[in-house]
Amino acid sequence: MNILYHHRTKSRDGQAVHIRELIAALRGRGHAVEEWALSSGDAGAMGSEGGWWGRLLSMAPRGAYELAEHAYGPMVSRRLVQAGRRVGAEVLYERHALNNTAGVRASRRLGVPLLLEVNSPLAHERSEHESLALPRWAQATERAVLRQADRILAVTRVLGDMLVELGVDAERVHVAPNGVDLSHYPERPAREDEALVVGFVGFFRPWHHIESLVDLLAGPHMPDRARLLLVGDGPSRSAIEARAAARGVRDRVEVTGAVGREAIPGHVRSMDICVQPAATAWASPLKLFEYMGAGRAIVAPDQPNLREVLTDGHDALLFAPDEPGAMAQAVERLGGDAALRGRLGRSARETVVSRGYTWDAAARRVEQAAVAAGAAAP
Repeated sequence: MNILYHHRTKSRDGQAVHIRELIAALRGRGHAVEEWALSSGDAGAMGSEGGWWGRLLSMAPRGAYELAEHAYGPMVSRRLVQAGRRVGAEVLYERHALNNTAGVRASRRLGVPLLLEVNSPLAHERSEHESLALPRWAQATERAVLRQADRILAVTRVLGDMLVELGVDAERVHVAPNGVDLSHYPERPAREDEALVVGFVGFFRPWHHIESLVDLLAGPHMPDRARLLLVGDGPSRSAIEARAAARGVRDRVEVTGAVGREAIPGHVRSMDICVQPAATAWASPLKLFEYMGAGRAIVAPDQPNLREVLTDGHDALLFAPDEPGAMAQAVERLGGDAALRGRLGRSARETVVSRGYTWDAAARRVEQAAVAAGAAAP
């Protein structure tokens, strides 16, 4: 089928990875995908947040920024319609962005179904982490867009249930978790190295609690051979490095900085234990599927959205996020048990295959949602 893929993403982070991987998977399944965006999200280094334009917008007063978001839909919908007609679009696929009405407007004029990919309840999230200047307008706009989309692809069941609470018909919600390209992770034997490498991949933000990994490394129960590998960059980097210096483990902590997407698999394969110190309650963390695809032992919080993917003791060790020391105990247990690390890692990769946590499977879920919305079957 002919798919017009619209997004408003400028950041070079997990959002861009998701876009690139899903488009590639859809094309790999024989679909013609036309990407349409004012900014493709390909400019700048991995880990950047929209280049100079993104920095300029971030400095604008919140009210002005939100007015620009509301203006985006009326401003670009005509161009989106023109792109759809040019390629003979049969489906409009859109990555949900707050205050964005472009997809709803364009899909109606094109007469094609709108599939809306939702990664978070954005009005709620922005209210938590930022100060929305126009919260009622944002909430009303989001509800209207969610209710008018023909099908919604929510990245977790937890998130899907939240959207139903906002008024979306449950039958229009499909759960479509993130995935991994297993071709980047050919099966290999377990690492044989004297060092014990504990790792994290991602953008360093305060709510990721990466500093807790530094405290773990400096704790009395981790062996001297243990090392911490942090792959990425972000606002918390200076605090993490300062913490490592203060705890006397700076020489045992490696921070790579932002790296290209092609370098991620090699870094993950160099880890023995991959940790997700914290996770947003509704998220489908990309790093988790990378860890699983690499067949690495995983430590992650025991919470509903992650239990949709992981099973404690089978393909991960899950810890109580509100229990002090629980994460450290799980990592320490794995650090002293190579056999357990190997078993959990093998099971994690098997879970990816058996439960369809690949980008090809994600593309198949898009096909199913499109057909359910009225598009012709591929």
